[in-house]
Amino acid sequence: MITPYWEHFEHEADIGVRGYGNTPAQAFEQAALAMMAIIVDLSLIQNREVIELHCSDNDPDVLLTDWLNSLVYQIATRKMLFAQFDVRIKNGRLSARAWGEAIEIERHQPAVEIKGATFTELAVKQTDDHWLAQCVVDV
Repeated sequence: MITPYWEHFEHEADIGVRGYGNTPAQAFEQAALAMMAIIVDLSLIQNREVIELHCSDNDPDVLLTDWLNSLVYQIATRKMLFAQFDVRIKNGRLSARAWGEAIEIERHQPAVEIKGATFTELAVKQTDDHWLAQCVVDV
C-alpha cells in the first residue's frame, strides 16, 4: 500500500499529470489534483460546493481522459475550481463527487487555462505496489 500522491512531468509546451494510488479510483483522484494544481495553488480552494460527475468507457485509458475532460468542462462552464475528489469506478463506469468553489480571480490567481486532457503519454496501469494514471494536458 502507498500513500496516494500526484506529480507533474514535462512535455514540450504542455504539462503531464500523474496520479498514483492503491486503486484506479485513487490514481484518478490524484491525476485530477495534479491537473488542478497546474491552474491554482490547491490550498487556496475551499470546499464550498459539491458536484457529481459521471462518465463511462470500458477502456481505462479513455476513461481517464473522459474524467479529466469532464472536469475541464465544469471549470469552464461553472467557473469553479476543485480541490477534493471522491471517485468510484466499477465495470467501466465512473461516478465522482468534486468539491470546490467559484473562481475568484483576485484570491485564486489562476495561472493557466487547461484546454483538455489528451491521449499523449496516456496510461492507466498497475505496477507492483500501486496504480498509475497519467496523460498530458493541453494548456
